[in-house]
Amino acid sequence: MATSNIKLLCLNISKMRIGSFIINRSHSMKPRYRPPYWYEQKERVITEDFLTKDNEDFLQEILQDRLQKLPTQDSPLILDQVDQTVQWNQYTRRTGLIARKIGNYPMWTKDGKRMLTTLLQVNDNHVIKYIPPDEFNPMIIKNKKWKENKRLGCLLVGSENIDPSMVTKQYCGLFNTIGMLPKRHLYRFMVSPESALPPGTPLFATHFRVGDHIDVRAKTIDRGFQGVMKRWGFKGMPASHGVTKTHRRPGNIGSGGEKARVWPGTKMPGHMGNRWRVLRGVKILRIDTKYNVLWTLGVAIPGETGATCYLYDTVLPLKKHKSSPPFPTHGTKEDLPPEFYDEIVHRFEQPSITFEED
Repeated sequence: MATSNIKLLCLNISKMRIGSFIINRSHSMKPRYRPPYWYEQKERVITEDFLTKDNEDFLQEILQDRLQKLPTQDSPLILDQVDQTVQWNQYTRRTGLIARKIGNYPMWTKDGKRMLTTLLQVNDNHVIKYIPPDEFNPMIIKNKKWKENKRLGCLLVGSENIDPSMVTKQYCGLFNTIGMLPKRHLYRFMVSPESALPPGTPLFATHFRVGDHIDVRAKTIDRGFQGVMKRWGFKGMPASHGVTKTHRRPGNIGSGGEKARVWPGTKMPGHMGNRWRVLRGVKILRIDTKYNVLWTLGVAIPGETGATCYLYDTVLPLKKHKSSPPFPTHGTKEDLPPEFYDEIVHRFEQPSITFEED
């Protein structure tokens, strides 16, 4: 009787181990498609409200009234609510920006070398809410040390104003407390308490400087279901010598023996793209202060044209800020030149060839 109980106990333990292994493996291998968790549901079901023409005009008047009361892009930083005695140091974490990828553009260095750049536009970025470290308890973060220390707070930043009638009432409640229209995009930036900004503070492209390196987080282009040649770069089978209908197939996956199975991480056909990726250490070459556009070096930023990108200071130790950046942010666009260029970039208004007399 005791022997059978021991065998049953061992069998249950083995099942628990196998089950936990499958759960952990599926959790680690499954890509994360959904955006970060937010407070309220954003989308709503659009229905015909059977509004009369007078009611529609009245709603438009209210909407225009709220637009006129919004803080403008040239409004200064609310300095009376920010501690001016705190100085920036290498361990301080600032907020980031929400930008939209608008295309690629060539630029040239002063010695004639051609460079390809990606244009990122910062559109209507405002601080929505600040959560101090004691109250910030995210569900996604699994680092126990971070939860114990609680050194970082959360700054909620939104971009691109939208019509309030297109979103839910609960989602609009996030913006009613600060008197702003709802934002199309929201993102959480973990910041140091001394980098906190009051709600309603506008954020511009001058939050960064030319020559700085940033990290860009975005979703890759969705390619759909693809084979191994396009997804993983396989060579494929020969095109002749008896090969029949297996020209673009993966071939043997090497699962043989007594425990034949598909090993985790095997490169096989499947869904390609639509993953969150971070490109680190991207250099800023040019900044347009009028339209809030950043020229970044390279064309490897994830996403297609029109994709939303999240920008923040790089975490690479050799490319971090050497001197103090605008801290906690650059508060105004007044008295600024229309454009900033890096020292290696050739400006178009300057002559490219000069002649000297003998």
